[in-house]
Amino acid sequence: MNKKKNAPVRKIIADNRKARFNFEILNNLEAGLVLQGAEVKSLRSNHANIAESYASFENGELWLVNSYIPEYTQANRFNHEPRRLRKLLLSKREMARFFNATSREGMTLVPLKLYFNERGRVKLEIALARGKKLHDKRETEKKRDWGREKARLLKRYG
Repeated sequence: MNKKKNAPVRKIIADNRKARFNFEILNNLEAGLVLQGAEVKSLRSNHANIAESYASFENGELWLVNSYIPEYTQANRFNHEPRRLRKLLLSKREMARFFNATSREGMTLVPLKLYFNERGRVKLEIALARGKKLHDKRETEKKRDWGREKARLLKRYG
């Protein structure tokens, strides 16, 4: 198999699969994270959970709340708190746009993926999202089921 030379290599650490079911995703964006050394070591061993986390504005800065990065066992006294607030790095323009959208329009910032980019930096893909109602979730599930059934029928009967 030939691999493309310019294809971005992303090592995904954590994926928030429920976010696409519970929220209507409107806009994606990549953000950097301010981490301590022991946190990066723990992430390199693929231990993290962003399923129940969200991004929040405090004092003009964007923070990742309730994300779980377990303690690194070899870090001893230099270890970190597993559920501490982590600062997200965005440009001022992107931060202002997200702040306006979340404050006025009742939207939220949801993390989708935590990964290492091609340069080995930890990045977080966050999305501007609107919560789905129960009937919207049912509709999404019906569409997904029909798509699967349609694929099965096409495969079976050509």
